[in-house]
Amino acid sequence: MGRVSQAQAEENRRRVVDTASRLFREQGTQVSVADLMKTAGLTHGAFYKQFASKEALVDEATAHAFGELARRQTAGLAQYDGQREAAQRALIDAYLSVEHRDGPADGCPVAALATDIAREGGGPEARRVYTEGVADFAGFLGGDDQDGIVRLCTLFGALVLSRATKGSPLSEEILAAARTALTETA
Repeated sequence: MGRVSQAQAEENRRRVVDTASRLFREQGTQVSVADLMKTAGLTHGAFYKQFASKEALVDEATAHAFGELARRQTAGLAQYDGQREAAQRALIDAYLSVEHRDGPADGCPVAALATDIAREGGGPEARRVYTEGVADFAGFLGGDDQDGIVRLCTLFGALVLSRATKGSPLSEEILAAARTALTETA
């Protein structure tokens, strides 16, 4: 098989980063390179043409996931004509939904990657990107009389607990209680 064009190589890299971002949020950074590349529809050998190491991919995939989160926040503000409280409320409702609980691959990297980042599932760059992403998300959630860190911790904790208790009535009760607590003060 011949060499791929530079444009195709760039597209392949984007596909791998996007696939990794989704798989890492869904299954954790322990996903094997072979499984990742199979899911992306590429060969295992193609990985090493694109990335120096799996750690380098974790770094990029983490940045990609937080980029998606930032785009959602910006889109929410635009949808609500810059009305921060309305955008925050919509985000809280979506975050504390059964759909988000059941769809970690497309969900928040804060909740999905926390354990892996804490256990050094990525390198120093992934931790830096994660830390900045958490700070930015907390900043978005904050307001004149709202502490964004407290709101983020409530969202994060409720989502993680809801995922861990999925299949029981407690799971949806956790989501509803946190949503009520966060939107009563919004």
